[in-house]
Amino acid sequence: MNWMGKRKTPPIRSLIGEGTVVHGSVLFGEGLRIDGEVHGDVTASGGDGNSILVVGEKATVRGRVSAAHVIVNGAIDGPVHCEQLLELHPKARVVGDVRYELLEMHPGAIVEGELRPLKSADKPALKLAASNDA
Repeated sequence: MNWMGKRKTPPIRSLIGEGTVVHGSVLFGEGLRIDGEVHGDVTASGGDGNSILVVGEKATVRGRVSAAHVIVNGAIDGPVHCEQLLELHPKARVVGDVRYELLEMHPGAIVEGELRPLKSADKPALKLAASNDA
């Protein structure tokens, strides 16, 4: 079972290898690992919400990224939409707004953009304990 106790992590069946440059959008099912460059959007297909994308340490994605579980070690220049867990490892560099369900961010990771949880609108406003409104 995975971190949410719902499903097993899907297998990574596709690879964009180091030294490979893709110009255009990439649509994948289950799992994809990128070690090269993608100049276009990278999107998980299928409606089951069980997908994983790994952006390797030497990888660069210039475009929108959308998947259920995203692990970033490299660079993303574009917005990231993560339906479940977003992992930003120490060498991760993201330039763009980030939406996520759960976030794990390691020291050294950099995000130049807005970090917002997907369900931020559902959360009640915070009240200060020392508020004089009581």
